Amino acid sequence: MSTAVRTRTRNPRIILNTLASQVPRLVTDVGVSDLWEREVRLLLRDSVAVRSLAERILGQGIAYLITAMENPGVDMGVGYVVDIGVHQLILDTPLYFALCEEYNGGRYKHHAPLIERRRDGTVMRTAELIRKNRFEVDDELWSADASDCSPCDDKVPDSH
Repeated sequence: MSTAVRTRTRNPRIILNTLASQVPRLVTDVGVSDLWEREVRLLLRDSVAVRSLAERILGQGIAYLITAMENPGVDMGVGYVVDIGVHQLILDTPLYFALCEEYNGGRYKHHAPLIERRRDGTVMRTAELIRKNRFEVDDELWSADASDCSPCDDKVPDSH
């Protein structure tokens, strides 16, 4: 397939760093080079021991959140590992608000997890939806929890 016809994949690092003008203090106040580096360091501080794994988890968390925002009402869910990256982004509220502004039409995208995990194939269906949304999917991270989904409550308006 020629390069002109090939679908370009979306780069989570570039996507995250593009939001810097909306949250400039997050970078300048802590002395990191960009938003990507900030979030990776927060993951390393709190929950992930290896930098390369933190970067993979963060990238998949970004891909999941943007796909959820761009596909409202679609049943999606992540496994435990990718959820670490999702939670990191949501907990950094100024950054999460910037993501919502950019990718969810300025509306806050709620995170309303169900207590019981689902074991119905949602994780791998979500990975395929993310792939169709032009993100690279880290199959190893998604398949690690393929049968253990942490879904959100679809009764909460605009939630993922």
